[in-house]
Order: sequence, then structure tokens, then C-alpha cells
Amino acid sequence: MPPKPPSTPAPSQTPSLTAGTGVSSSASGILHAPGIPRPPNAQSYPSTPTTPGGPHVGIGGASTASAGAGGTVGSGTVTHTTPGNIGGTPSNTQSTYTQADLNRIVLEYLLKKGYSKTEQMLRMESSNAMGGTPSPPSANNDAKTSQGTLLKSTTDYPQLYIRAYVSLRDWIETSLDLFKPELRKLLFPIFVHTFFYLIQKPDTNSPPDTSLARKFFDTYSDDHSILHGHDLQLLSGLTLPEHLQENETAKLYRQNKYRLNISRTTFDLLLHFLDENERNGGPVTIRLINQYIETNVIPSRPDRNDARNQTLGDDEGIPGHITGRETKFNQQTIRLGKFPMDERMIREVELRLKEEDSRSQQEHSELGVVPGSKTLMQEFQELHKQEPEADAPVRDILPLPPFNGADVEAEIAAVKDARSRLNIGPIQASLPSVCMYTFHNTYDGLNCLEFSEDSTLVAGGFADSYVKVWSLKGEKLQSVVKGSTPSPSKRLVGHAGPVYGASFSPDNRYLLTCSDDKSARLWSMDTYTALVSYKGHNHPVWDVTFSPNGHYFATASHDQTARLWSCDHIYPLRIFAGHISDVDCVTFHPNSTYVLTGSSDKSCRMWDIAKGTPVRVMLSHHAPVSSICVSPDGRTLASGADDGSIILWDLGTGKQIKTMRGHDRNTSVYSLSFSREGTVLVSAGADCSVRVWNVKGGSTLPMSADGVVGGITAAVSGTTASSGAADSDKVVSSVIPNGVVTTATGTAQSVSAASQKQRASMIGRPAPVVATADQMAAFMTKKTPVYKIMFTRRNLCLAGGAFMGTS
Repeated sequence: MPPKPPSTPAPSQTPSLTAGTGVSSSASGILHAPGIPRPPNAQSYPSTPTTPGGPHVGIGGASTASAGAGGTVGSGTVTHTTPGNIGGTPSNTQSTYTQADLNRIVLEYLLKKGYSKTEQMLRMESSNAMGGTPSPPSANNDAKTSQGTLLKSTTDYPQLYIRAYVSLRDWIETSLDLFKPELRKLLFPIFVHTFFYLIQKPDTNSPPDTSLARKFFDTYSDDHSILHGHDLQLLSGLTLPEHLQENETAKLYRQNKYRLNISRTTFDLLLHFLDENERNGGPVTIRLINQYIETNVIPSRPDRNDARNQTLGDDEGIPGHITGRETKFNQQTIRLGKFPMDERMIREVELRLKEEDSRSQQEHSELGVVPGSKTLMQEFQELHKQEPEADAPVRDILPLPPFNGADVEAEIAAVKDARSRLNIGPIQASLPSVCMYTFHNTYDGLNCLEFSEDSTLVAGGFADSYVKVWSLKGEKLQSVVKGSTPSPSKRLVGHAGPVYGASFSPDNRYLLTCSDDKSARLWSMDTYTALVSYKGHNHPVWDVTFSPNGHYFATASHDQTARLWSCDHIYPLRIFAGHISDVDCVTFHPNSTYVLTGSSDKSCRMWDIAKGTPVRVMLSHHAPVSSICVSPDGRTLASGADDGSIILWDLGTGKQIKTMRGHDRNTSVYSLSFSREGTVLVSAGADCSVRVWNVKGGSTLPMSADGVVGGITAAVSGTTASSGAADSDKVVSSVIPNGVVTTATGTAQSVSAASQKQRASMIGRPAPVVATADQMAAFMTKKTPVYKIMFTRRNLCLAGGAFMGTS
């Protein structure tokens, strides 16, 4: 889909305080905070001045009370009078407490309450009172020993470790979206080592089956189940300290440092938080980071294009350890076979097709012509095999309205198109024909394009809150409303914000659109008026699509959810929540029982409509996902990203098949489409190109160094009736700067790399990237980003975009 404008953050994305750090750090990423020994070469600072006359109130904010009834804090021995029996003679028994005993009691109380700074100040005060001289940190071995003892006492309470993790987790979730991904990667190693510590220091007041370690694991392990589910499964059985010495995964985490890359800005924010959060275990987190995590501080700010990626890079995590993060999650059973057709509809279609075949045979016999192709009945039986596939879904799982005459007519038309379909693919080494529609005079206001299933209509959504519909056949559009005047295009007005997505129903009678006004609207292509407004999203809706059966549709929104709707209900039937950023694109599986989404969090998800839960998570993109498409057989998913890459996925296993590159770097892939055989994929992007890809393997066609082999264009007015190959008066030839004369439809033509570099310099773009062997061809437009591309039912490729002018 074309790029979406910036929007106001969702309510859940509460900005965090980004004050100065107040804590020193080294380039190697080692953290330092009060109570933590500094490296020997670190700069020393003088101790905080003490106030004579008793304990001092530290930054922790709690004042120290007297040691006991009648007791005083000072040098020497403190005598405490113990009262005797009530009503009797007071006892002369006296308990003698030394200064060290009283200090120990008060220090234990302060430590229990979490007043770590006050405790530290009291230690320094008592050291002066006992005749000692406080020394700066790291000044001598005695000071180091004292600090080491303080560190151990400060971080030796299981509850403090739990409080430290919860505090860090809550702070990360309330941080700005720009910093969340980097901070979230830190949570898992902190969680693991907190769990290890709780196993080593069990809560002696609880039986083994309700230990703190088990409660902690059960409560917070779900935070990491998707990315680290495999490791969590291996660690879930740990209950005793002996298990830590036997479990291979535990030994791996304890004996190796967990590598993380973090930007300087995010690192400074983390230091500031840990320094200001001592009462809730800041020193505990610092200790775990220093001991078990190797932070590589990058001297830069987080990149907004990478701000939503919380997956580990190739050089992150434990070296040589594969987390298996999505393996278990993607092992859920799914059914990818074709959705079974209604038995009554099958009989009705077969009856009509037999009549068509009989009529055709009679005409051929009268003309003395021998039919050279399959009959319609044979084509229908190939499309809908009598024996259902082993993994086909049950028909009852998806409630559908009864079929009608329009459904039968649509199926017959689909069978006729299938019989007349062109066979393309790498085996025949034949490239698809592409018809490109260029929209002029849109003034940068065209946001999206959509072609109808029968290739007769095209709709465009504009920033001025309206939708415009043209006929691809060159005919004037006529409304069934009495008194309406036929016109080359129809303008649909109703939205209260820019229109970002559109989708035609399979029978071409309805059009769905979505907008910045948080709604989706259903329009009639008979009357060209709005029928229903669907409201439910809390933020702009980026994409909308009809299901293959035409009864359901799905929307994707800035509120980080996708939603399933029925045309006859104004409220959503399912809310698919799980992405951690915008859901940018959405599509249905060919059997209509699954919804697939692509998000700015750089992931794709597959959702079960019946359950409303995700069944596949695919994590390999390094940029926000801008387009997705499922192959006709329902086995393969193609996803395009904002960095110009395209990834093919096996939906059965959720694993990546391969990555294909050819679009310019840092340019979005706006649209994807599979051929009817599923062997060829076409893509359209912001680099003003349409590219053809071999799904099954590499290409053997000759091409230049950058993979570009030709170009095509056709002109369609953005303000008058739109037409392409159907209207010869509107089809124009044009000369692209590579010297190739192009027409409305064309095939690949080889050009030299030098001419391509010259073309790139003429239009002010960097030289294209070297294409992978999967690229079969590339068709370049003339300064026209291609918003939509689609294979028709006869394997003709339609593409459309808005001319950007000379700016």
C-alpha cells in the first residue's frame, strides 16, 4: 500500500520522561550506580558530607527512627531498661547492646523497607562515629570490600529481584515507541537470570510447588512466549539449584554473556531510570546487566525505520545459540486446503456448464470445426476436485449465507476465464503482459488504487476524502437511479478524512473503502451511493479487503489491531490483537478461514477466524511490512517491506523460503500478486517499477547488472474517463530515458547496465541494487510509483499509479 501519513500515537503509547541520565557510563556499556563497585580505572568521587549528631536522611526519602525505647545511637555501650511485670516491682535486669548491634538492627530495617540510600548514609555515619574515616569509592581495598559487602546485602533478597524486574518491565511498556524495541530485547535475559537467582535463593516460607521462582516464571513467562518460546520450554522444568548445574540451556545462559546492540540515547535513558529507581531494585538490574549481558552501545539515536523491531539481530543473543523463538508457536495445526463448495451449488453449476458445452459443440459441428480446448465441464472439475483435500477446512466452520443466482453466474464466468487463461511461468520462460494505467493531474492526492475482479472497474481513494471510480472498458458509468446521467467516472463522497484503502467484492457489485476518519464504508456499484458505515477502530484505518466469498471483510488500523466484519453487521466479529505497532496491510487466505496481516513491527501474522487467535508468526523482515499476498493454492505467503525486500514464506511451517531483492533500497513495495498457477510473482513499488519474480527458483533469462530489462506505460487521465488497452484513443506510446519505446502492453527487452545508470542519474535516483537470480524481469515507469498490481483471471497483469511530475 502507498505510504501512510504520520498519525498521533495510540493512547497506550504513553511518552516516557527523557531527562538527563545522572549516571556515568563507559563506552563498553558497563553500568554504574550507587552501591556498585566501579572499575579500577574509573574516576573517583568524594563521599557525601555527613551531618553530625545522628543519622542523616538520604535520597531515599525515609528518616531513621531511634534504635529502640530509651536507646541512643552513639559511641560506646547503650543500656536499655527492661520493664518488669505489670503492677509489680520494676526489674533491675538490663540488656546491653553494642553500637554495632544497634547499627545492624537499623540497617536491616532500612534494607527491608528498601531505603538503600539512607542505609548507605547510615553506614558512613556509623563508620565516623566509631572512629573510622570514610574513604572515596575505590580508594583502597577496605573501601572496595565494604562496597562489595554492601552490594551483596542490597541485592540478597528474592522479593527485591522480582520488584526490580516488574519495575523495569512497567517502565519499558510506558516508554516512547521509538525506544521500546531496543529496551524490550533487554527484558528476556533479565527475566532468565532473575528466575535462576530465585531458584538458588528459594522462599523458605513456601512449599516447593509454590516457590517464588515458580510463581515468577508462571506469571511473566508469557511476555516472551512468542520470541523465546523454545528456550522457555527447556527452562520450565527447573525447580532446584541442582537443576541449574544439569540443564544445558541454563548452563548456556550462565556461562555466556547475552549480546545486545543498543543505541546511545536508549542506553542513557536506561541508566537514568536505574539510577532514579534504587528503591525498586535498580542496583539489582545493574548487577545482572554487568554480570550476564554484553551491551554494544552504538553512538547514534534509534532509527525510526527500525524502531519497531524487537527481534534479535544476527550478532545478538548468545553466540551460536538458536532460540527457536517461533518454532513451537508455528507448529499449530492449520488447514490450508480449498474451502468446499456447497453441494447444491455444484450441481447447479454443472447443469449450466453442460448446457454451455452442448451449445458450443453444436455450433462447432455446424461450422465443421473441431474444438481444440477442454470443455467447461472438464475445467470446472479440475478447479473443484470431487475428492476433498486432506487438509481442507470443514464447511461448517465458516457460516455463510445461501448461494443465489449471482453466485452461480460468477462461478461460470470464472470457469470460462480459467479455460482462456494464458500459462506463464519459468518453465516456459514466458513473461506476463503488463498493462500500466497512469493517473495524471492527481496533485499528489491519490492514496490508493484497486481493480475489480473482472477487470472492468478501477477505484481510487484520494486525500480529499472522496473515492473515484472509472470504467476500464471505456464505457460511461450508468446508475440505476432514475434521472441519473451517465458519466466517464463516478465520485463517491461520504468519508470525513483521506481514503487509504479500497476493495471490490468478488461479484463486483460493491466497493469497500477505509479512511482516516476511523471507519470503513460499503458502496453500491449499482447506485454509486454509500450503504453502510462500519465504525469500531480507535484510529485511522490503513487497509481493507473483501474475503473470497464476499460475505466477510477485514480492516487494518493504526490502533495495532485488525478486525473481522460481516457485511450485514455494523460491529466487528473478531478483533485480532497482538501486533505491537500499526497493522499496515491485511488479506484473506484463499479458503477464507484465515486472515493474514503485515505490520510496522516487521512481522506477519496468520489468524484463525474461528478462534480469533494467531496460528503463525513470521519474523525475518528488517523494515515495516507494507504489502502481503497469498498464492492461489494457499501454501505460500509473499510479503514486501519498506526496504525493498520481498520474502516468501511456507505457511505450513511458518518458515522463510527465500528473500528476493531488486527494488531500490529504502523504497516500499506497495503491492504484490501471484499468477493463477502460483509460479510467478509480480511486485510494484515506490521505485517506479514493476518486477517479475520466479517463485520456484532462479531466473535463466539474460538481464543487466541491475536486473532491469525493459519498461511499459499507458496513460489514463485522472480527471477524465480512464481507459487503457480497451480504448485505443487513450493508449499512448512513450520513450523512457533508457531508449526503449514502450506501449500499453509489452514484454521484457534487455538493456545495458550503462543505460540503466544513465537513466537513474537522469531521474535523480541512486543506481538500482543488484537483483537476485529470482528476478525474471523489471518494467520501469516514467516517474510513476506503482500503487497497485494485479493478475487477472486470465493472467494479464494490471498495474496503476499516479504520475509524480517533474518535481
